Amino acid sequence: MRLLKTNLKRFIVIGAMVGSHAVLAQTRAPTIQGVDAAAIEDLVAANHILAHEGVLDGFGHVSMRHPGNPNRYLLSRNLAPELVTASDIMEFEVESSDPVDGGGRAVYLERFIHGQIYKARPDIHAVVHSHSPSVIPFSIVSSVPMRPVFHMSGFLYSGVPIYEIRNDAGMSDMLIRNVELGRSLARSLSDKSVILMRGHGNVVVGASIPLAVYRAVYTEINARLQMQAIGLGGPINYLDPEEGKKIDSVMVNQVRRAWELWKKKSMGE
Repeated sequence: MRLLKTNLKRFIVIGAMVGSHAVLAQTRAPTIQGVDAAAIEDLVAANHILAHEGVLDGFGHVSMRHPGNPNRYLLSRNLAPELVTASDIMEFEVESSDPVDGGGRAVYLERFIHGQIYKARPDIHAVVHSHSPSVIPFSIVSSVPMRPVFHMSGFLYSGVPIYEIRNDAGMSDMLIRNVELGRSLARSLSDKSVILMRGHGNVVVGASIPLAVYRAVYTEINARLQMQAIGLGGPINYLDPEEGKKIDSVMVNQVRRAWELWKKKSMGE
């Protein structure tokens, strides 16, 4: 009887393992042609880094342009960023933001943010949409624009516009849930690095995943520092646009220093 119970337990454990592998096989993302494992790893790392640094929480998302096809981009299935793995990454069409091979998986409602920015900005290869908490006040107090207050946020030198969705959708759920709203948001972003979404969040873009992540992190930090400076009573000695432009041109080539640290901390490498 004891032997029978032991064998029964082993059978149950083995069956559970087989079942879990079957589920994993069903949910595993199809192979994405033209994209190597290192690129997928960076996109997964970006999700974890931004969650670890307090830019993303259970919501928000980060994407990258397909490295071999500019008319497509890569984005996780609908999942909290900190839970994203390589098997969750999906391929989307830039024009429509439809999944290339969705496999029935749920997708982010606001994926149109990514598609329309990639369409409007050939120079952009990574997009972050977050509800970065310290940034929100600057999206609802138009009399106090977000401006760069320190060296690491020099990329804000060209200005930070605010997108008002009421102008396009009236009284809505405030989500960028179709191509038309994505196109309007991309138009408002213009050639800037960051755009705020009134009462919602922000979008940060970059020519690479590490650069976009760097900018998203330091947009949040700049917002905190700017509010602290305002609290001191001012006047605030903001960075001059010429300073910001020069700083940004240098930092574009320095971001991997922070990237490697963040990646190690967030991915446990």
